[in-house]
Amino acid sequence: MRLSEVTHPNQLHGLTTAQLEDIACQVRERHLQVVSTSGGHLGPGLGVVELTLALYQTLDLDVDKVVWDVGHQAYPHKLITGRYGNFNTLRQKGGVAGYLKRAESIFDHFGAGHASTSISAALGMAVARDRLGENYKCVAVIGDGALTGGMALEAINHAGHMPNTPFLVVLNDNDMSISPPVGALSTYLNRMRHSAPVQFISDSVKENVRNLPFIRGEIPQELKSLTGSVKRLAVPKVGAVFEELGFTYMGPIDGHDISEMTRTFQAAHRVGGPVLVHVATTKGKGYPYAEVDQVGYHAQSAFDLTTGKSKPSKSPKAPSYSKVFGQTLVKICEQDSKVIGITAAMATGTGLDLLQKAIPDQYIDVGIAEQHAVTLAAGMACDGLRPVVAIYSTFLQRAYDQVIHDVGIQKLPVTFVLDRAGIVGADGPTHQGQYDISYLRSVPNFTVMAPKDEGELQRMLITCLQHDGPCALRIPRGSGEGATLVEEGWEPLKIGRGEILSEGDDLLILAYGAMVSPALKTIELLSQSGISATLINARFLRPLDQALIHPIARRIGKVVTMEEGTLLGGFGSAVIESFSDQDLLIPTLRIGIPDKLVDHASPQQSKESLGLTPPQMTELIKKRFGWDGSDSLFVGNTSSKSL
Repeated sequence: MRLSEVTHPNQLHGLTTAQLEDIACQVRERHLQVVSTSGGHLGPGLGVVELTLALYQTLDLDVDKVVWDVGHQAYPHKLITGRYGNFNTLRQKGGVAGYLKRAESIFDHFGAGHASTSISAALGMAVARDRLGENYKCVAVIGDGALTGGMALEAINHAGHMPNTPFLVVLNDNDMSISPPVGALSTYLNRMRHSAPVQFISDSVKENVRNLPFIRGEIPQELKSLTGSVKRLAVPKVGAVFEELGFTYMGPIDGHDISEMTRTFQAAHRVGGPVLVHVATTKGKGYPYAEVDQVGYHAQSAFDLTTGKSKPSKSPKAPSYSKVFGQTLVKICEQDSKVIGITAAMATGTGLDLLQKAIPDQYIDVGIAEQHAVTLAAGMACDGLRPVVAIYSTFLQRAYDQVIHDVGIQKLPVTFVLDRAGIVGADGPTHQGQYDISYLRSVPNFTVMAPKDEGELQRMLITCLQHDGPCALRIPRGSGEGATLVEEGWEPLKIGRGEILSEGDDLLILAYGAMVSPALKTIELLSQSGISATLINARFLRPLDQALIHPIARRIGKVVTMEEGTLLGGFGSAVIESFSDQDLLIPTLRIGIPDKLVDHASPQQSKESLGLTPPQMTELIKKRFGWDGSDSLFVGNTSSKSL
């Protein structure tokens, strides 16, 4: 059978192991072909090809439900569920999503871009099944990295106390998340995956008991519990944690042996209660470069399949914001041993891998545990350290209570660096950093800021670390603006002060963070129509520089705000609220992300679809203020015209 002919996973039922292994080779070939061309997550999917095929041999996907944690590992699932033909559109605008998406396929039973959600979701489906008197299997597939997330452990704790609820958790243990997993749990799992299989010990004990003279081959019921106890004594603690929590534990088994996994999954379905099957896989399996460098090949831009090397950029780029942050933090840490960098399994993505290599004693990776990262930092700040928590904007959402309760309310000097803030591109709605402006605006005692370029990022970082209170600093994904960087001795900014970058009498533009550069280009385009504008780099969202903004806004009488974040409760809303509080009735146009989800596409395509490019913003401004010849009054998000 050719993989291209498979449109439903049930078509694979009844194939021999050899035929399934051939399908596995085809899955890997297609996976590598597409990701090497367009980019995407590489290692996770390559590691679960056989796991996917074996699991689906034991399920009827017309009725049974499978929830894949995160979605990094679900490319093989997509390839056998009707998306082979358009898989080449992966993560492209209008194409196949990089994560599971319920609207994309009936086989995507739960959408997810953040880790540790699968067990909760699949257990919820099992509860719904039983309440409604239906009959289907519910399976969660979760990686060992995601298992470090507190939500996953909470779900295991709950499921273990539901002995009459058939429910399967498949633990895909590849000893990796994005960065190598950390903590006692991952160490424990690593010990298990290198131990002799549990079933072997169990069978050996049973065989020895059967051979006792007075047993005659049949094990009495009263001795069956004894064999389980001996099993635990023979292989210390293997599976004991999960069994004590109420699960039947099976494994560890070879995650690349289709026959063994199929038999194990079939046995697991017969148990009748919560079961955890521990599967040991190799991340990047089948592609030597990915097997050797499992961090680097977790996700890749387009690369050469033969050499494994990324394809060079067509034009030189400035260093990324993440790299500048990482380099600057290393310098700061060299001078101050009280500064500690903290990440939640995202060292490479946030630039903290530079600190890890340079000064490991001042670096902490807590695993996929954002809530713990925030409160850990709060505790450190209580006793004299200056923690810097580097987390993607979209992932800090997972720790919002801790941000308010443990840091904000207590006014602790914790610095948050929110990477990937704004439009992020191909990862889609679950990863867009479009909400942090809104969700941080209302947190007590916080100072919130965003730099116009990487040079200002350096100054803002030192500003945060010298401030006696919590700070949040947002930085966008990708390359900087090419600003001049300083090796050390950065001058801190005055909290709550913006700066004027250009002056004009027709319009006031207030730009925040990454929108300053597009605002400058917009002003150039407006000038071609004889419209002059004052541009203020706001720098600070909280506190807003009202002393600078209000007099100029009152004088000019027309205001535009620009932000790369949601308009609901965002920077523009803060400006209008400040006007209202001072009874300033000034027509104000807010430009940003409207109340909609931003789907996967390139960042430039997303900005074009949202109207956030300089030519689009220029036309919108001219239309809204009647400078396009229409003589129309101001329409849109506005207060009344200034009196």
